[in-house]
Amino acid sequence: MTGIWQRIRGRNAPGLTCVELVELVTGYLEGGLSEEERKRFDDHVRDCDACANYLDQIRETIAVVARIEPEDLSDGAKAELLAAFRGWARD
Repeated sequence: MTGIWQRIRGRNAPGLTCVELVELVTGYLEGGLSEEERKRFDDHVRDCDACANYLDQIRETIAVVARIEPEDLSDGAKAELLAAFRGWARD
């Protein structure tokens, strides 16, 4: 395998892999990465269209979710979200 598959799986690829980027995206957006990690992240996003798109999607998701008020959700939607978060927290 060559190209993107090496980056995703981390084989023979210099710098940050796509998998590592996904694991670091929250820290990146919250400003929690070291200077070295942030540079590796920025370098990867600059060279990887798929990860640049992923980062844009995460930013857009955050912006959309931030506009939702609790009263905008039905009781069923609230219950589903709470169940999903509780399940996620246990994993």
